[in-house]
Amino acid sequence: MDTPIQMEERLWDYIDGLSSPAEQSAIEALIAGNIDWQHKYKELLNIHQMMDATELEAPSMRFTKNVMEEIARLHVAPATKTYINKNIIRSIGGFFIAMITGFLVFCLGQFKWSGSGSSSSFLPRYDLNLDTKMKEFNWSKLFNSGYTNVFMLVLVILGLVMLDMYLQRKKQQHLEAHGNKEA
Repeated sequence: MDTPIQMEERLWDYIDGLSSPAEQSAIEALIAGNIDWQHKYKELLNIHQMMDATELEAPSMRFTKNVMEEIARLHVAPATKTYINKNIIRSIGGFFIAMITGFLVFCLGQFKWSGSGSSSSFLPRYDLNLDTKMKEFNWSKLFNSGYTNVFMLVLVILGLVMLDMYLQRKKQQHLEAHGNKEA
């Protein structure tokens, strides 16, 4: 038993004259002996006749030129380089550099600096043996603060956003460069 889709496909092949002679005789027998096939055949034949009766208009010879002229009349958005203020981008970058510098100063302020000074020197002498100092440093005090964790999370997210914007811009420049070469 044919499904409605298979029946329709076979009838379209029959109407279009694409089926083999054996298939045509089988379909003629099905149309003569089955009411469903008769109704579907009449329906598809009506659709086929309506499609033949309608004439498709060919586009004018200037169709492409007319479309391009219409597009040219519209105001195309300028490239982002013209409406993004570079000073704003620089100030955002400066803000993040200042925040990272402040974070590093805060970390260095957590060290317990010890020095042995002499009376002849105005400045104390510091022992900068960093290997020993790093072991003595109380990292849990620094990274246990909720504010520090939130600050670091925000910096990481914003850094990733800036990296994504940079990579997207490079990709766009690459596509524009190759698009101009192909045209």
